[in-house]
Amino acid sequence: MIESSEHGCILLVRAQPGARRSGIQGEYRGRLKIAVSAPPEDGRANDAIVDVIRESLALKRSQISLLGGQTSRDKRFLITGISLVDLTTRVSEYLKSVS
Repeated sequence: MIESSEHGCILLVRAQPGARRSGIQGEYRGRLKIAVSAPPEDGRANDAIVDVIRESLALKRSQISLLGGQTSRDKRFLITGISLVDLTTRVSEYLKSVS
């Protein structure tokens, strides 16, 4: 779900655009499943996913950038300014709080 990179951490995401509610839904095949109400048009779903990551994991928008999967459901986000251990802890704690 989270990989280390020389530039930061890579968060693997499975997107579910067009959902009723936005939020982290859990884990799906080694990826963080994120549902967003935005449609997959003109990058709106990608922007909404960034907002969900930012709000759920207490990150700044400038710390999150899309690395790959612009038009795919499987996406890779680069997260900077946080260690792999800290990001893993935040994800784990968030998943525990919503289950």
